[in-house]
Amino acid sequence: MLGTAVSRFNRTIHLLFLCQALANTGMSLVTTSTALAAQTIAPDPALVTLPMALQYLATMAFSSPASLLMRRLGRRGGFGVGAGILIAGALLSALALLVRSFPIYCLGAVLIGGFNGFAMYYRFTAAEVAAEGMRSRAISYVLAGGVVAAFCGPELARLSKDLLQPIVFAGCFAALALLGCASLLVIRFLAVPPTPLAEGKGSGRPLGEIMRQPTAIVALLGATLGYGAMSTVMTSTPLAMYDCGHSFGDTAFVIQWHVFGMYAPAFFMGHLIQRLGVLRVMTAGVVLMLLCLGVNLAGLSLAHFWAALLLLGLGWSCLFVGATTLLTYAYRPAERTKVQAFNDTLVFAVVALASFASGALQNLNGWHAVNLAILPALLVAGTAVLWLGLRAPALRS
Repeated sequence: MLGTAVSRFNRTIHLLFLCQALANTGMSLVTTSTALAAQTIAPDPALVTLPMALQYLATMAFSSPASLLMRRLGRRGGFGVGAGILIAGALLSALALLVRSFPIYCLGAVLIGGFNGFAMYYRFTAAEVAAEGMRSRAISYVLAGGVVAAFCGPELARLSKDLLQPIVFAGCFAALALLGCASLLVIRFLAVPPTPLAEGKGSGRPLGEIMRQPTAIVALLGATLGYGAMSTVMTSTPLAMYDCGHSFGDTAFVIQWHVFGMYAPAFFMGHLIQRLGVLRVMTAGVVLMLLCLGVNLAGLSLAHFWAALLLLGLGWSCLFVGATTLLTYAYRPAERTKVQAFNDTLVFAVVALASFASGALQNLNGWHAVNLAILPALLVAGTAVLWLGLRAPALRS
């Protein structure tokens, strides 16, 4: 009986890994091409990162409904709906480029972002099927699916960019639709225990009481500020590289290593958190992102962009996986739906704002201004982690 349960757990985690790999392959493809594609149809250069901002805003808006829908349909049913939304958004984006309509392109971006509102629950699902002592390893292993995306997403963007010539980048979104179809196929085989009947909107403690806990506050700050800072720099990187005369192939190469940095540490992040403590790992994330800022300010060569974006990805991994793990310490099983939905809603509200501001900063003030803008967020996140370490020494070990 125990062997059957372990086998089912392993199968579920591996399928979630594959779902995450497909989702992140699509998102790294989008990161590589969205702003550059928008340049071909945007009415104003300051609006080229608006589609990316709308994607993150949609992720925020869909997070809570996605969580509630999964409580009714189950995780598998909810993930299937999300994949369908991705396919619709990708096809709409391709159509927008074909007819040169920026509003339709923005609508497609909203649907693509809506899919992310569902896909963000892959990591929480991993935590739900794992034993308490294995949560951080399960989360980090599923997030490690992004390593596949590191090599496949930007390369797929490069190969599909001219697929529907003479309309550049439309092929990227046709490829994205195929990734959505592949996700639907994998999701069919996913088996996740149903949400407990006791869990509901009013289950457990009030949300305000949960989120006032020091662990919840720091988890939220780490996730929102870390993700927001990463998005600010990442969104403008293709534009900055284009302005510096780097080729699309160079941009794909840099994004490839950035995504690798984001997800490769996930293979050992769970072990690292168990060995060093979640707060030390989060502190390392802040330090790595500060190093990224320094490298970006030091030069504009391909080597500078590559090293900085790799450091940015590694820092995000430490900070975001750490914050996700820390949040699981703050809620009880019956409270998970409302806490997860609130967490991801706030995270992507900040990320949407950061993405849009990134484009405006890049257009008006340049690449150095984009990088300096993330300094206050990183200092606040680092201070919050140190503060919690003083209040709760047990979390440092």
